[in-house]
Amino acid sequence: MKRNIQVLLLLLSGAGVLHITLLTEVYLRYVKEGLRIPLIVSGVLLLALGMVGAARDGFPFAKPTAEEPAEHADHDGDHGGGGHGHGHSSGPRIAWLLFLPALALLFFTPPALGAFTAARESDPAVSEDARFAPLPDRSPLVMPLSDFQARARQDTGRSLKGRTVRMTGFVTPGEDGGWYLTRLVLSCCAADAQSVKVRMHGAEAPQANSWVTVTGSWRPVGEVGTDSARAALDVAGMRRVPQPANPYADAVPPTA
Repeated sequence: MKRNIQVLLLLLSGAGVLHITLLTEVYLRYVKEGLRIPLIVSGVLLLALGMVGAARDGFPFAKPTAEEPAEHADHDGDHGGGGHGHGHSSGPRIAWLLFLPALALLFFTPPALGAFTAARESDPAVSEDARFAPLPDRSPLVMPLSDFQARARQDTGRSLKGRTVRMTGFVTPGEDGGWYLTRLVLSCCAADAQSVKVRMHGAEAPQANSWVTVTGSWRPVGEVGTDSARAALDVAGMRRVPQPANPYADAVPPTA
């Protein structure tokens, strides 16, 4: 029984990993895009190990091994012969819980991290030696939120002044009734996600977690180059957009 559970776990886990990496793009909700190949290799290895185990044990019609009578004998001895193997029955019941993550990869698509996570993170400290490359000469200027936030808080040259920018993200409600345009930045996987938020002014807050593209101009808040500076935008236009296949954003280095 225990070996059957192990084989099933290997097969289901391998199939689940390959499902989210080869047939869908769900893996992007867990890890960065660059980790797709290692995930595929891992899924293939899990399937291979499961098939080897199934062939070795005759799964799913595994026969009792030579060790099983001895294990039952020891168990009965420990309980005076009156236990009737209740310890062996509780073990497999608990082991079945291990199937839940494997089945989730196949049949359940969890949502990406969103406003709940972002609302609980504060702005990072300002770097004192940040340098920025010149911005392209086009309008509106399409920018990642991470680049806009870094320039709004650290660029003492004020390269955002007078520029019309366009950014895309999801809505995070603020504590005072305002709202933020937000993206989550991954270093490796969802476990280390950090939020990048830009405060929106001049537009009513859409529904939390909805994705929007906004166009507007930089609103200076605080003293640039210090921790008092905040990233903010005066919104001139906004439209709803579908959530992108990759809801997370890679970190954009602020220095040139």
